[in-house]
Amino acid sequence: MNGLDYDWEFLEDGHTIEPISIGMKADDGREYYAVNALLGARGRKGRQFRRRVRKNEWLMENVISNLPQPHGDWRLHMPQSWLFNYLDPAVKPMSRIADEVAGFIRASGPDVELWADYGAYDHVCLAQMWGRMMYLPEGVPMFTNDIQQEARRQGLGWDDLPKQDGGAHNALADARHNQVVRRWLAEREARSL
Repeated sequence: MNGLDYDWEFLEDGHTIEPISIGMKADDGREYYAVNALLGARGRKGRQFRRRVRKNEWLMENVISNLPQPHGDWRLHMPQSWLFNYLDPAVKPMSRIADEVAGFIRASGPDVELWADYGAYDHVCLAQMWGRMMYLPEGVPMFTNDIQQEARRQGLGWDDLPKQDGGAHNALADARHNQVVRRWLAEREARSL
Protein backbone atom coordinates (compact mmCIF):
# COMPACT_ATOMS: atom_id res chain seq x y z
CA MET A 1 0.00 0.00 0.00
CA ASN A 2 1.21 3.48 -0.88
CA GLY A 3 -0.39 6.20 1.20
CA LEU A 4 -1.09 9.65 -0.12
CA ASP A 5 -2.28 12.21 2.41
CA TYR A 6 -4.02 15.34 1.28
CA ASP A 7 -6.02 18.34 2.40
CA TRP A 8 -8.17 20.94 0.68
CA GLU A 9 -9.01 24.38 1.98
CA PHE A 10 -12.35 25.45 0.57
CA LEU A 11 -15.34 27.76 0.80
CA GLU A 12 -18.56 25.94 1.56
CA ASP A 13 -22.01 27.30 2.22
CA GLY A 14 -24.10 24.18 2.75
CA HIS A 15 -24.88 23.97 -0.97
CA THR A 16 -21.54 24.24 -2.75
CA ILE A 17 -17.90 23.46 -2.01
CA GLU A 18 -15.43 25.69 -3.84
CA PRO A 19 -11.73 24.79 -3.69
CA ILE A 20 -9.19 27.34 -2.49
CA SER A 21 -5.99 25.30 -2.14
CA ILE A 22 -4.76 21.71 -2.06
CA GLY A 23 -1.76 20.07 -0.42
CA MET A 24 -0.61 16.49 -0.96
CA LYS A 25 2.14 14.41 0.65
CA ALA A 26 3.06 11.00 -0.74
CA ASP A 27 4.75 8.20 1.19
CA ASP A 28 7.73 8.44 -1.18
CA GLY A 29 8.36 12.03 -0.04
CA ARG A 30 6.85 13.89 -3.01
CA GLU A 31 4.72 16.94 -2.23
CA TYR A 32 2.22 18.99 -4.19
CA TYR A 33 0.66 22.37 -3.43
CA ALA A 34 -1.59 24.57 -5.52
CA VAL A 35 -3.96 27.50 -5.10
CA ASN A 36 -7.09 27.95 -7.22
CA ALA A 37 -6.38 30.84 -9.62
CA LEU A 38 -10.07 31.75 -9.64
CA LEU A 39 -9.54 33.41 -6.28
CA GLY A 40 -7.32 35.98 -7.98
CA ALA A 41 -8.98 36.02 -11.38
CA ARG A 42 -10.34 39.06 -13.13
CA GLY A 43 -13.91 38.98 -14.29
CA ARG A 44 -17.26 38.34 -12.69
CA LYS A 45 -16.58 34.79 -11.41
CA GLY A 46 -13.33 35.81 -9.72
CA ARG A 47 -14.90 38.89 -8.12
CA GLN A 48 -17.85 36.86 -6.84
CA PHE A 49 -15.57 34.18 -5.38
CA ARG A 50 -13.38 36.80 -3.65
CA ARG A 51 -16.43 38.62 -2.31
CA ARG A 52 -17.79 35.41 -0.79
CA VAL A 53 -14.41 34.55 0.73
CA ARG A 54 -13.98 38.06 2.17
CA LYS A 55 -17.36 37.74 3.90
CA ASN A 56 -16.22 34.54 5.63
CA GLU A 57 -14.33 35.75 8.68
CA TRP A 58 -13.01 32.29 9.54
CA LEU A 59 -11.54 31.77 6.06
CA MET A 60 -9.95 35.22 6.08
CA GLU A 61 -8.29 34.63 9.47
CA ASN A 62 -7.31 31.00 9.07
CA VAL A 63 -6.92 30.12 5.39
CA ILE A 64 -6.26 33.24 3.31
CA SER A 65 -3.50 34.31 5.69
CA ASN A 66 -1.75 30.98 4.93
CA LEU A 67 -1.77 31.39 1.15
CA PRO A 68 1.42 32.55 -0.63
CA GLN A 69 2.35 36.03 0.50
CA PRO A 70 4.59 38.57 -1.26
CA HIS A 71 8.22 38.92 -0.22
CA GLY A 72 10.52 41.89 0.27
CA ASP A 73 9.93 45.09 -1.70
CA TRP A 74 7.26 43.40 -3.78
CA ARG A 75 4.92 43.76 -0.80
CA LEU A 76 5.12 47.56 -1.23
CA HIS A 77 3.86 47.32 -4.81
CA MET A 78 1.13 44.73 -4.29
CA PRO A 79 -2.37 46.15 -4.78
CA GLN A 80 -4.16 46.55 -1.44
CA SER A 81 -7.16 44.63 -2.82
CA TRP A 82 -5.14 41.43 -3.31
CA LEU A 83 -5.79 38.73 -0.72
CA PHE A 84 -2.43 37.01 -1.35
CA ASN A 85 0.32 36.86 -3.95
CA TYR A 86 -1.68 36.04 -7.09
CA LEU A 87 1.57 35.78 -9.07
CA ASP A 88 3.04 32.93 -7.00
CA PRO A 89 3.83 29.81 -9.11
CA ALA A 90 1.48 27.74 -6.91
CA VAL A 91 -1.50 29.74 -8.21
CA LYS A 92 -2.94 27.76 -11.12
CA PRO A 93 -6.21 27.30 -13.01
CA MET A 94 -8.28 24.35 -11.78
CA SER A 95 -7.87 22.52 -15.10
CA ARG A 96 -4.10 22.49 -14.62
CA ILE A 97 -4.44 21.52 -10.94
CA ALA A 98 -6.69 18.62 -12.01
CA ASP A 99 -4.09 17.36 -14.51
CA GLU A 100 -1.22 17.73 -12.03
CA VAL A 101 -3.13 16.06 -9.19
CA ALA A 102 -4.09 13.10 -11.40
CA GLY A 103 -0.44 12.68 -12.37
CA PHE A 104 0.69 13.03 -8.76
CA ILE A 105 -1.75 10.35 -7.61
CA ARG A 106 -0.89 7.97 -10.47
CA ALA A 107 2.82 8.33 -9.68
CA SER A 108 2.11 6.71 -6.29
CA GLY A 109 1.34 3.42 -8.04
CA PRO A 110 -1.70 1.25 -8.65
CA ASP A 111 -2.35 0.48 -4.98
CA VAL A 112 -2.43 4.08 -3.75
CA GLU A 113 -4.65 4.86 -0.77
CA LEU A 114 -5.92 8.41 -0.32
CA TRP A 115 -6.12 9.70 3.28
CA ALA A 116 -7.59 12.90 4.70
CA ASP A 117 -8.68 14.18 8.09
CA TYR A 118 -12.45 14.65 8.21
CA GLY A 119 -12.14 13.84 4.52
CA ALA A 120 -15.72 13.88 3.20
CA TYR A 121 -15.57 17.38 1.71
CA ASP A 122 -11.94 16.88 0.69
CA HIS A 123 -12.96 13.93 -1.49
CA VAL A 124 -15.82 15.94 -3.02
CA CYS A 125 -13.36 18.73 -3.94
CA LEU A 126 -11.01 16.14 -5.40
CA ALA A 127 -13.63 14.30 -7.45
CA GLN A 128 -15.36 17.43 -8.73
CA MET A 129 -12.19 18.61 -10.44
CA TRP A 130 -13.07 16.13 -13.17
CA GLY A 131 -16.85 16.45 -13.00
CA ARG A 132 -19.05 13.49 -12.16
CA MET A 133 -17.65 10.56 -10.17
CA MET A 134 -17.63 8.40 -13.30
CA TYR A 135 -15.14 10.84 -14.87
CA LEU A 136 -12.39 10.22 -12.33
CA PRO A 137 -9.16 9.63 -14.23
CA GLU A 138 -7.77 6.12 -14.27
CA GLY A 139 -5.66 5.54 -11.16
CA VAL A 140 -7.57 8.01 -8.97
CA PRO A 141 -9.37 6.12 -6.17
CA MET A 142 -13.13 6.56 -5.84
CA PHE A 143 -12.91 7.05 -2.08
CA THR A 144 -10.73 8.60 0.58
CA ASN A 145 -9.85 6.89 3.84
CA ASP A 146 -10.64 9.06 6.84
CA ILE A 147 -8.10 9.52 9.63
CA GLN A 148 -10.83 10.28 12.19
CA GLN A 149 -12.70 7.12 11.26
CA GLU A 150 -9.53 5.06 11.74
CA ALA A 151 -8.88 6.77 15.08
CA ARG A 152 -12.41 5.94 16.29
CA ARG A 153 -12.00 2.35 15.09
CA GLN A 154 -8.96 2.17 17.38
CA GLY A 155 -10.95 3.66 20.27
CA LEU A 156 -9.24 7.05 20.11
CA GLY A 157 -10.63 10.58 20.16
CA TRP A 158 -9.31 13.86 18.78
CA ASP A 159 -7.32 14.63 21.94
CA ASP A 160 -5.48 11.29 21.74
CA LEU A 161 -3.92 12.03 18.34
CA PRO A 162 -0.58 13.78 17.67
CA LYS A 163 -0.98 17.55 17.53
CA GLN A 164 0.12 19.74 14.63
CA ASP A 165 3.07 21.98 15.48
CA GLY A 166 2.00 24.85 13.24
CA GLY A 167 0.67 25.86 9.88
CA ALA A 168 -2.88 24.68 10.50
CA HIS A 169 -5.14 25.50 7.55
CA ASN A 170 -2.27 25.66 5.11
CA ALA A 171 -3.23 22.75 2.86
CA LEU A 172 0.32 21.41 2.49
CA ALA A 173 1.11 21.71 6.21
CA ASP A 174 -2.15 19.92 6.97
CA ALA A 175 -1.36 17.15 4.45
CA ARG A 176 2.05 16.66 6.07
CA HIS A 177 0.42 16.42 9.48
CA ASN A 178 -2.18 13.99 8.14
CA GLN A 179 0.69 11.73 7.11
CA VAL A 180 2.20 11.93 10.61
CA VAL A 181 -1.11 11.00 12.22
CA ARG A 182 -1.90 8.23 9.71
CA ARG A 183 1.52 6.64 10.24
CA TRP A 184 1.18 6.98 14.01
CA LEU A 185 -2.19 5.20 13.87
CA ALA A 186 -0.74 2.44 11.66
CA GLU A 187 2.22 1.89 14.02
CA ARG A 188 -0.13 1.81 17.02
CA GLU A 189 -2.32 -0.76 15.27
CA ALA A 190 0.71 -2.91 14.33
CA ARG A 191 1.96 -2.91 17.94
CA SER A 192 -1.42 -4.15 19.18
CA LEU A 193 -1.45 -7.22 16.90
